[in-house]
Amino acid sequence: MTGGFAALLVLADGRFPAGGHAHSGGAEAAVKAGRITDGPTLEEFCRGRLHTAGLTAAALAAAAAAGLDPLALDDAADARTPAPA
Repeated sequence: MTGGFAALLVLADGRFPAGGHAHSGGAEAAVKAGRITDGPTLEEFCRGRLHTAGLTAAALAAAAAAGLDPLALDDAADARTPAPA
């Protein structure tokens, strides 16, 4: 892949109507607030996310793999999301 093509993909990524998005889970706000200032504090933030939101996501994924209703699981995930992305 050429550098120009890679740059085009990066620039276009957020503009494609793919129906999805990605977010940082609050990392930008933590940087702005001074809670993430370097590699170790970023690692601490990520570990905290794994022990909170990560466990919830894993439980929902396990429930989906066990065959629970995907729409009910989507509602359960929404109920555990404090604010829309």
